[in-house]
Amino acid sequence: MSLLNYTHLRAFRAVAAEGNLTRAAEKLGVAQSAVSTQIRALEARLGHPLFERRGRTMALTEAGRIAFDCAERAFAAGDELVETLAGRAGARQVVRVGALATLSRNFQLNFLRPLVQDPEVSVVLRSGSIGELLAELEALRLDVVLTNAPPRHDASTTWSERRIDDQPVGLVGHPHRIPEGAGLADLLEAAPLVLPAEGSALRADFDRLVAREGLSPRIAAEADDMAMLRLLVREDAGLGLVPPIVVQDELSSGLLVEALPLPDLHEAFWAITLPRRFPNPALARVLPRD
Repeated sequence: MSLLNYTHLRAFRAVAAEGNLTRAAEKLGVAQSAVSTQIRALEARLGHPLFERRGRTMALTEAGRIAFDCAERAFAAGDELVETLAGRAGARQVVRVGALATLSRNFQLNFLRPLVQDPEVSVVLRSGSIGELLAELEALRLDVVLTNAPPRHDASTTWSERRIDDQPVGLVGHPHRIPEGAGLADLLEAAPLVLPAEGSALRADFDRLVAREGLSPRIAAEADDMAMLRLLVREDAGLGLVPPIVVQDELSSGLLVEALPLPDLHEAFWAITLPRRFPNPALARVLPRD
C-alpha cells in the first residue's frame, strides 16, 4: 500500500485552514493549479472527497474534518521531533463537545470525566446557545452537544438526541432555613425561593406543582444559568430548586442540605449528535447505546 504524500497533506491543511484555494496557494508560495492537483491526488488516495464548495469557500466534509485533525497531529508530531528528541507525546484523540451555556458545570464534568482523565484524549469544550451549538454540530466542528432540553425538530433536521441522564430535583438551602419535619407548605412559608427562569421545563413543572397545592411562594431570585442558581443558594438568598448534582460539593461539605425532595420533578440531560459515517470512537465511552 502506498504511503501518504506529505506535500499533498500540507496543501490540504493549508486549504482547510484558509478555506480558500487562492489564499492557500499564496501561503504555500505555489500556483493555485498545483494546490488543486495535490488536493485531488489526496482525495483519490483516501477514497473520499475532503471539501465541498460553498460559493468561494472550501468547506470540509466529514472525511475532511477527520483528515484535518489527523494532519494537525501529524505536523505537530513533526514539529516536536525537530524541536526535541525527548518529545514522546504520541497521537491524541480530539473530542469536541458543545454545551448549553446555562448547563450545570458539575454535570458536564461528571459526564466527561472518563475522557478528561484519559491522557490519550484531548477534550475541547465550547458553550453557547442551542442554535449556535447545533450550527457548529452540523458544520462538523462539534462531535456532540449537551443540553437539558431536546431541541425542536423540523423537516430539515439531521441530528438526533438521546437522554443521557435524569436527575431528581428538590429544594436545597442552608440548614437554618429548614424547620425539622417541614413539608412543602411549611418551607414556602418560611423561606423565599431561588428558581430557574420562566420558560424552562423545570420551572413549568414546579409552577404546576405549587398551583395544584394552592401555594404562593415568595421568589427571591430567578436565573436561567445553573451556575448562578448555585451561587445564589450558596449566598443564602433562599431555598433553591435545583438537581442535587448542581450543588454536589456543597451537599457533601454540609454547607447546604436537601430540604425536601420533589419526586415528581426531574431535570433531564440530553446529548445531540449527527449520524456520521465516521463517528468519534471516544464518544462511545460516555454515550449510552441507542
